[in-house]
Amino acid sequence: MIRKISVYWLRHVHPRLATLIATIGTVGLAVCLLIIFGLGWLFEEVLEREAFSFDTSFLLWLHGQANPILDRFMLTITQFGNPRTVVFVVIVSLAILWWRNRQEAKIFALACLGAVILNTGLKLAFSKPRPHLWQQLISEKSFSFPSGHALGSLVLYGFLAYLLATHYPKSAKIFYSLAAIAIAAIGLSRLYLGVHWPTDVIAGYGVGFLWLMLCIAMLKLQKASDRSLRQHERHRGRSYF
Repeated sequence: MIRKISVYWLRHVHPRLATLIATIGTVGLAVCLLIIFGLGWLFEEVLEREAFSFDTSFLLWLHGQANPILDRFMLTITQFGNPRTVVFVVIVSLAILWWRNRQEAKIFALACLGAVILNTGLKLAFSKPRPHLWQQLISEKSFSFPSGHALGSLVLYGFLAYLLATHYPKSAKIFYSLAAIAIAAIGLSRLYLGVHWPTDVIAGYGVGFLWLMLCIAMLKLQKASDRSLRQHERHRGRSYF
């Protein structure tokens, strides 16, 4: 029995696991596993309609910091995660990528489409109502969990930052820092405006990060496969002479 398990592991599991680790790295894999466990616990609690005390207390504390200047700032920041802005950024980015690298364009389109499907599906599955703790500056009609702004912004701006960092490695820290600041600010704006619970934003970030890592892994594997194919074709070409 043990021998069969070891043989199966070496033949089927180990090669795939080794490829996965080589693609996203040991730290990346560990982070993904931790996020999966955390999301599993969070999903179970939300499905059971458990209340999170820090959700309400944090929102009320954050609302206590409100002022007209912050109101205008947060209303501006949240626009970067709104459907109109996101669609515009996706279309422009997709057009540029299609012109420069169709392989990246296809994975980028898949990443964005997957984010929409995940957000819509999870919202319908959990059907969690949005908070109504004070008179809000904006109105949202869809369900609350997870935050689509958090999920979508992490996938969109995170993927664009990865592509830019890949093509311009000397400025990688700048691209990743700007993306991280934008993503964090968008999530905070949703909490400040009172249209999401903190757990909504946390879940959005978690799901978005996992989907982003999967899409980046797919892109890396495709590029590696293409390089291997080109090297094989060159080797065959040389063998003819």
